[in-house]
Amino acid sequence: MKKSEVPQDKSALENFTREVCYVKNEDGQYDTELSTGWEAKKVALDEAWKEIERRTAEAREQIKKGEASPILYFMEEKLMDFTVLSGYTGIWKFRIKRHLKPNAFKKLSDNVLKRYADAFEISINELKNFKA
Repeated sequence: MKKSEVPQDKSALENFTREVCYVKNEDGQYDTELSTGWEAKKVALDEAWKEIERRTAEAREQIKKGEASPILYFMEEKLMDFTVLSGYTGIWKFRIKRHLKPNAFKKLSDNVLKRYADAFEISINELKNFKA
């Protein structure tokens, strides 16, 4: 690909990051050029964000119905699974799964809630008083 052919399509990340592409310059030597992205990547990224939005909306509904605790919503919002959240909090995965139940969540100490809040980069108050 030549430098002038590097795609510069608009994408959700264009204001945050650029991708390095290896191109040939006028002398036929390899060089680097920054790209804001291209259409195929934009479509894939947009679909991924739609899925994240769907999952967070689903988590909100589960919380409203009393089927899940706010931990589920913040896990989805922060793109975490049980393994990642366990790594950030030091809480075993099976305990995190238990804490997703509203009754178990209500019984958590502030110390445990602080570990979750720190992992989600929110306050304990935001976690306790989350309104779906």
